[in-house]
Amino acid sequence: MSATSLPAARPGARRLWSSAIGLLAAAVLAIGVNMLADRLLPRARIDLTAQRLYTLSDGTQKVLSELKDPITLRFFYSRRLGAELPVYGAYADRVREMLAEYVALSNGRVRLEVFDPEPFSELEDRAMAFGLQGVPVDQSGEQVYFGLAGTNLVDDERSIAFFQPERERFLEYDLTRLVYELSNPQRPVIGVMSALPLNGDPRAMMLRNPALGQPAVVMTQLRQFFTVKDVSLDAQVIEPEVQVLVVAHPQGLTEGAQYAIDQFVMRGGKLFVLVDPHSESQAGRPSLTGQPPQDTSSSLDRLLHAWGVEAPSDRVVLDLRGAWRVRANPQDRVQAVDYVAWYNLQGDSLNREEVSLAQLEQVTVASAGMLRKREGAAVEFVPLLTTSPQTMVVDAARVRQEPNPVRLLADFRSGNERHVIAARLRGELASAFPDGPPRDADGNPPPAEGQERPAGLPAHIARSQGPANIVVVHDSDILEDRFWVRVQEFFGQQVATPFSGNGSLVVNLADTLAGSDALISLRSRGESLRPFDLVEDIRRNADAEYRQTEQQLTRKLEETERRLRELRQGTPTAPGGERNQNQAVITPEQRAEIDAARQEIVNTRRQLRAVQLELRRDIEGLETVLRVVNIALVPALLTAFAIGLALMRRRRRAAARA
Repeated sequence: MSATSLPAARPGARRLWSSAIGLLAAAVLAIGVNMLADRLLPRARIDLTAQRLYTLSDGTQKVLSELKDPITLRFFYSRRLGAELPVYGAYADRVREMLAEYVALSNGRVRLEVFDPEPFSELEDRAMAFGLQGVPVDQSGEQVYFGLAGTNLVDDERSIAFFQPERERFLEYDLTRLVYELSNPQRPVIGVMSALPLNGDPRAMMLRNPALGQPAVVMTQLRQFFTVKDVSLDAQVIEPEVQVLVVAHPQGLTEGAQYAIDQFVMRGGKLFVLVDPHSESQAGRPSLTGQPPQDTSSSLDRLLHAWGVEAPSDRVVLDLRGAWRVRANPQDRVQAVDYVAWYNLQGDSLNREEVSLAQLEQVTVASAGMLRKREGAAVEFVPLLTTSPQTMVVDAARVRQEPNPVRLLADFRSGNERHVIAARLRGELASAFPDGPPRDADGNPPPAEGQERPAGLPAHIARSQGPANIVVVHDSDILEDRFWVRVQEFFGQQVATPFSGNGSLVVNLADTLAGSDALISLRSRGESLRPFDLVEDIRRNADAEYRQTEQQLTRKLEETERRLRELRQGTPTAPGGERNQNQAVITPEQRAEIDAARQEIVNTRRQLRAVQLELRRDIEGLETVLRVVNIALVPALLTAFAIGLALMRRRRRAAARA
């Protein structure tokens, strides 16, 4: 018996030992492959997210590859924040993974340190010293942190005080901006060329109006972040140290000054142009003679046309949506009217994909013109500010000389067409002066070959050295204080309270232009927290139904309260409609009406509860289905796959034995 059973048992034992050795070998092989890949392929990663959230853009990779000195990034994150608010925990994981990508692509020049600051610890003091923002999560007063601090070799510091999930789309831009500023710590130089008295009107004392001598608030803000230099309107060359040139309302520029701007762009300088079909700022400033200025328009048609953009200086865009309410003419019966030439741009009029506009609520323009890309132009044309569809384009003369808001509104006919007011241009451009520099101020031709050029005038450049970066706004009045900020004196100090985002827009645009080309090319990215669209649709539909029922209930309550007030005060039984103030007894008919109204309120509330119940039932049912799919369906599919694989192997073995 035993002699016959031993041979049968040995093959089974051998198979068992073979399987165990095979599993052990597979485990050893997996561990070895992981160790080998970690050693030989430290930067090999696969981004399987739908929007490639963890794949750094070419601009970021360029900034990291150009780092010369080491940079230390210190990531302060309190784990308690993620435990209390899981949304922040998920976002913190993405920030940490993104920072790890920066370290991996920096060739050792970016070092990352991660800290979990405990309350009342030295790490918390260190986070506060870096300027990070602590946030309480309960009533105990303990602070949690979720920020980043960076330093370079000379101890320059840059920080992100707190990572807001609302700004997740611009996470890569914020991180790359911080790294870039640490590697280039000098303040950018902004040049300002303008026919407007942005630094204060020098005629203020002569006109006996000291307020005119104050600089524009936007200039004060620019000086907080940049080194600002004034550039003369007749400049023949833009100094090389100027990184961004702001040209505001360029009235009557000579060809020499236009050539200087053209060559500044050809050499790689960043340009911020604000032209205007009608400058309300210029028109509203008194002259020494008391007469309004005759010419209030400005243009740079020669340059813009050559670069692929049209900005008609004789047309003004009116917009009914967001129009300012202004006083009507004294002879009109109406006291106030919508002035469709002055309006706020909100919502879809602001390009939220652009970093400079992402956090703005509105921008105010006045007598603005339109921009359009020239047919056949190769330049990249990205709209920044766009009107609503409720627009009409009129001759600029209608707003220049004694504009009539009532007449403009009465004649307004919507063309159902959007118009671009501000745009970003990017691409390789040809010079607007293909034949070289223009004649000088005396009318002399440029020097012939072999002769010396004027001192300080660089050699002519026919094409831009790399992609040019230009922002064009067809309205210079976004710089005017009265259209976006209120300035009041408080105990001798000027306090500016903005009611629109014009100042932030100008500073943000200058800030993006002052960065490298790599930074300018960065755009918004996707978000890691992606809601279920079906669940959101159900919630929105049910909420809309709930709001409609809620409004009906509110109206019924208001009517009932009004009726009860009438009953308490008496009913209008006296002749002429006068109320009988002596009636204090509610009649049976009135009591029946009150009871009916109360019953109607009860019924409406019952309907509200039914709507809420259906809302929860639909969402909970969908969540149950998703939970079953996530928990049960995937394991079931794997089990079915394993069973099918086993059956196939058994059939193959049976076929081999046969």
